[in-house]
Amino acid sequence: MDWGLFLTFLAACGAAAATGAMFEPGAWYDDLAKPRWTPPGWVFPVTWTLLYLFMSYAAMRVAGLPDSGQALAFWAMQIAFNTLWTPIFFGLRRMRTALIVIGLLWLSVAATCAAFWQIDALAGALLLPYLLWVSIAFALNLSVLRRNPAYAT
Repeated sequence: MDWGLFLTFLAACGAAAATGAMFEPGAWYDDLAKPRWTPPGWVFPVTWTLLYLFMSYAAMRVAGLPDSGQALAFWAMQIAFNTLWTPIFFGLRRMRTALIVIGLLWLSVAATCAAFWQIDALAGALLLPYLLWVSIAFALNLSVLRRNPAYAT
């Protein structure tokens, strides 16, 4: 295990995670109409912690391998979209814009997963829970948007 690489990717994930601390859901989000299947609040930090560890380990596995440039570019793209979503949804309260960003996040995670899989099957598999979680988050964003049309920007 290359701890330097792992910690570098984990630091990038930490920067994305920091937006969650800066733009907490709070009372505004609590008051929104949400579907019954909305996960309880405690699920989000637990899930994201595990996903960020998986993402960092997967990237570390791929980083030292030949022909990993495009795969790592996809990884960089997904972490950028990941970082953008929280301030747009919770900070600016622009649910439609956030839906576009999370759609782009889904596409970039899928591309990263596929690219990683071609280089290292375990690295690709480690991103499957992330793709599932982003799928759920997209559906939740869409459902909340539809139930709260006042925030349809």
